[in-house]
Amino acid sequence: MYAVIEDSGSQIKVAEGDIIKVANRELSEDVATLTFDKVLLVGQTEGDTQIGTPLIANALVTADILSEEKGDKVMITKFKRRKGYKRRQGHRQAYLRVKITSIQA
Repeated sequence: MYAVIEDSGSQIKVAEGDIIKVANRELSEDVATLTFDKVLLVGQTEGDTQIGTPLIANALVTADILSEEKGDKVMITKFKRRKGYKRRQGHRQAYLRVKITSIQA
């Protein structure tokens, strides 16, 4: 069984047992699981697929939080020729690494 979920404006195809990176969010210390309620599609390998319009009602995907991580450094460079203008800035995006535990349709 697999599902397509929406998280922070991006669509992610997940199956049970997958480990994915999602956008970081403010969570309290005692939270160990995440629940994704924006489920766009739930599919079976045999062909019984549910497609939402735009979401599937009462469908949930739950995941265990494994760790908080930072992505690779991205360098931003601004430059204007012949003007003496150069700016460099670095950025590392924060992510949550989660493991999908169950898909309920």
